[in-house]
Amino acid sequence: MSATATGIGITRLGQIAINTKDVERAAAFYQDVLGLKLLFKAPPGLAFFDCGGVRLMLDRAEKPEFDHPSSVLYFAVPDIRAAYGKLKESGVPFEDEPHMIAKMPTHDLWMTFFRDSEGNLLALMSEVAR
Repeated sequence: MSATATGIGITRLGQIAINTKDVERAAAFYQDVLGLKLLFKAPPGLAFFDCGGVRLMLDRAEKPEFDHPSSVLYFAVPDIRAAYGKLKESGVPFEDEPHMIAKMPTHDLWMTFFRDSEGNLLALMSEVAR
């Protein structure tokens, strides 16, 4: 019996919701600063972006219990130092500088953490070949 035979057939992550206070401000950040492709906007105040085949949905929390920071999203980049420098020049607030997290068999895993326009914690990650 295969792993998918007992499951429900999940093949990938389809969408992630990101809480915002101001959808237009957040959409500008994700499009203009991070460079993600805007897929579409829909009323009442939704914006959808493509991130490597995973859809990111920006939305305002409709109920107080849903008004919390998003999960930490780790954006993979080929050159973490260059991406860090470009975002830093754009005024993105970082929690730290790029640093090595772990030595893997074929590469080193590097990360750095930053905040989006809504205060959500995000990260850049890079697998650097040795």
